[in-house]
Amino acid sequence: MDLAFVQSGLLEKYLDTDVISAARVAALLDRRGILDGTPVYLDEETQMPVPPLCEFGRYLSTALLDETTLKDYGRVIGRLDDHLAGLDSDVLSAAESDLVSYRGHRTQRQKKPVGASVWGRESFVLDDFYGFLVDRKILPHRPARLAARGRNALAPRVRSGMDIRHLTFEQYRYFRDVGLGGQLPNADVDPAFRGWSPLRGRAGSDIALGSGARWREWATVLLPEIGLWPGMPEGAAEYIVQACAKYGKARAIYVPEDAVASADLFCLLERPDIVRRAARGLERKARELFVVGEVDVAGGRVRGVLDGVVREFQMSAIDAKLRRITVYEGEFGLEAMSLFVCRGGLMPGADAWKSYRHRAWTRMTSLADRSTPLLPGRRWRWHDLRHTYALRLLTYLENLMDGEEPDLQARRRRHRSYLTGHIRHNPLLIVSRRLGHANPETTYEYLQYTDDLINEFEAAFSGWIGDDEASYADIASHAISRAKGGR
Repeated sequence: MDLAFVQSGLLEKYLDTDVISAARVAALLDRRGILDGTPVYLDEETQMPVPPLCEFGRYLSTALLDETTLKDYGRVIGRLDDHLAGLDSDVLSAAESDLVSYRGHRTQRQKKPVGASVWGRESFVLDDFYGFLVDRKILPHRPARLAARGRNALAPRVRSGMDIRHLTFEQYRYFRDVGLGGQLPNADVDPAFRGWSPLRGRAGSDIALGSGARWREWATVLLPEIGLWPGMPEGAAEYIVQACAKYGKARAIYVPEDAVASADLFCLLERPDIVRRAARGLERKARELFVVGEVDVAGGRVRGVLDGVVREFQMSAIDAKLRRITVYEGEFGLEAMSLFVCRGGLMPGADAWKSYRHRAWTRMTSLADRSTPLLPGRRWRWHDLRHTYALRLLTYLENLMDGEEPDLQARRRRHRSYLTGHIRHNPLLIVSRRLGHANPETTYEYLQYTDDLINEFEAAFSGWIGDDEASYADIASHAISRAKGGR
């Protein structure tokens, strides 16, 4: 079985037939609610759709999943079918033993076995797939029997908690300045550094740490959202994230002044050269871009031409795919409206940011010596900066509430008093809201780290971002003022 994905943007380029026009096919996809990324399963010999599996792909599309998730879910079914083909079976005729064999293959026998968290997501998709087939009466029953407490043969054997990994101050500065910024461990400039656009990496890490946002929430930020737009005041920024947020849950993201200044430095020294080099290429493919002609900063809206039609969007409602092709007429010609740009002049994707991080890790490990901070056994992730933000802010707020009391007495007071009351002023719930957690229980996972992570009280966030002596206590101050209903 072959796997393909719906990509409506390619119709005009490659659909060449007298039977039906590309515009007609695009209109049909839109009318039927078939999203880009919807998996399409084809018979290997005839290249005709396999109806039951394509029905599942359409079912996923109606769940309004984003393009990346749709593709990931589609690949899960494709991988299972490839494995079952080697057992002279397929996804529609699989027995429980076949599924057990596949689980063992993915988690134990393949060249690079997946962990419990990855298999947990895959088992969820497979369980949903067979539940769909039973509900639609395509199969009489699920191939896997239910065991105690509703578990089946696909369920992960171990249910692990959150993989919370955080950085110390020294580790973060080493990651940012040496790994991404091209410095030597002694803070000198490394003449042998062959990285490209080090200020972009530094700005990205500062915004990730300073805002506590998920990767997609900060890496896709637009210039007007972060305050780097003509006529906007300098200083800290706050913008609403929705389309790029997890589950599409809207919330405000606060970016402190030092992080905005780090981004401004990138815009001043590196971004113009990238934009200038890419302007001619963007002009050639202007028809494929969303060319913005009007920006309403106060209303948070943009208006421009997309696919030959004048469109208007709320900035928070622009998803990552559209943000990547959103441009405006700048000093050198067409220019990306996203803060971060790469060689092609448009917003870097997930693979690009992954490569920046991997190259930084390689550089950090190669330069590590006795003077450098201890590096963990596993390579850092961008998400670790979000964990660091959560732990620093949570500990700072708790210490602010506890004052100078001894640790044991403070902890007793902490859990007896404001974890059970004063919800609006509860540090745990403040941090939960800032992180955008759907359930405060997710934030509870951080509690086991807070008592041992930080010994300083006054300088909880001092000096993390930027190069001045500015304190990060303004993040906590802003969080508290928002909780009180103030500005």
